[in-house]
Amino acid sequence: MSSSVADTEEKSSDPVPVRPRTGPPPTSAPEMKESEQVAGAEIDDHHDQPPDGGLQAWLQVLGSWAILADTWGLINTFGVFQTYYERVLLPGVSASDISWIGSLQGALLMIVGPLSGSLYDAGYFRPLLLVGIVLIVLGQAMTSLATEYYQLVLAQGVCIGLGCGLTFLPSTAILSQYFRRRRALVIGLASTGSPLAGSLFPLIFSRLEPAIGFGWTTRVIALVLLVLSIFPALFMRPRESSSSSRAHATPTPTPTPTPGPRPPRGMRSLVDESAFRDVPFLLVMTGGFFAFLTLYVAFFYIELFAVRHGIGPEGFSPYFVTLLNAGSIVGRVGPNYLADKVGPLHILVGVLGASATLMFGWMGIRDFGGLVAFALLYGLFSGSVVSVTPTVVVSLAPDMARVGTRMGMMFFACGLPILFGTPIAGAIVGGYSRAEWRAMIGYGAAGLAMACVFTGLAGIYMRWEKHESSD
Repeated sequence: MSSSVADTEEKSSDPVPVRPRTGPPPTSAPEMKESEQVAGAEIDDHHDQPPDGGLQAWLQVLGSWAILADTWGLINTFGVFQTYYERVLLPGVSASDISWIGSLQGALLMIVGPLSGSLYDAGYFRPLLLVGIVLIVLGQAMTSLATEYYQLVLAQGVCIGLGCGLTFLPSTAILSQYFRRRRALVIGLASTGSPLAGSLFPLIFSRLEPAIGFGWTTRVIALVLLVLSIFPALFMRPRESSSSSRAHATPTPTPTPTPGPRPPRGMRSLVDESAFRDVPFLLVMTGGFFAFLTLYVAFFYIELFAVRHGIGPEGFSPYFVTLLNAGSIVGRVGPNYLADKVGPLHILVGVLGASATLMFGWMGIRDFGGLVAFALLYGLFSGSVVSVTPTVVVSLAPDMARVGTRMGMMFFACGLPILFGTPIAGAIVGGYSRAEWRAMIGYGAAGLAMACVFTGLAGIYMRWEKHESSD
């Protein structure tokens, strides 16, 4: 299927031949309209090709980087909040209940995807971006005032989660308007904002909280989010529409249009029905469900694992979350670079398999060096899962007009398991016995293994389909 999409794109980039005029100039309106349509189609084809570079294109990459820091970077930091809430702020609340706050945050980021994807396809990129940024900063500021469980759910879970959901998908999808040949690499570069922020925020929290308290530490993080958001708010915007380009570039006089109201810019359907007949897309979406069911188990519980098992020097446990995010920096760029060479689906299968293997290996770790190595390597491969998945969705989309809707469907399928995946892990670990820890880790590894299987089946089906079509 990916080859057929590529063939279609290559055909669409060929210039439309314009027949030379051999007779007198047209005198009738119908003939003039026909010649203008041919010229307009030629300009459209040229304009609709992504520039694959330039100042404006790279400004979008930098803006997307900041949004990834504001969204996934903040969500990846929840491990330090989980431990603080369990030990200080909410000592009487179970680990499973507390993890609902972080899982709600991540789930809303994905579940809001169909809405933000459809609005993005309809041309509402800027309103989505600005409203989402306001909600993220507001939610973090309100978290600093929270003292009760329900207050944290509303501020840190719902408000921040909704803001992330409105901004993340559009800020990723817009890169496909500016890049084609290096699309996977560019998405990977933008996604490094997540692990960099995810490395910085735990350090800020662990250093400042003992000195100035939870409230002011959380406000400092809100201020960092606000400063990061200034750049995308100023510079991120979709490419100029081809219709406006054609209006300025066509020198031929146009006949007077028929009077009438201009059709309103409509919102697309939340669901692309053709996706339900697209077997590879359905298999990848099923794989995404299992992947995000357990992908963040390590991010939520590695610090608590270190504390309960006495692993590492005193006070070092928050840095395991930082190590996970540090490993993810490399994982966001290297595999995405390879995805442009060998195909994003192949890379996704590989990093899912590696993540599952590492999770199984976590069962046997009992020392400091082993847990450090696990954090770095798991961060690398799990980060690749997050950054390569949007590229896979773009590669499977039949055309760029449906990228936002397809991404929204994919994110919804991945968001539901995020909502209850880590609370399930918290319920399994229960009393923190050795058997319960092993059961929780095994649950995480099984989810990633299932994701690898379904994604691999999508690749096998595409090869079979290509073989059948060639016969």
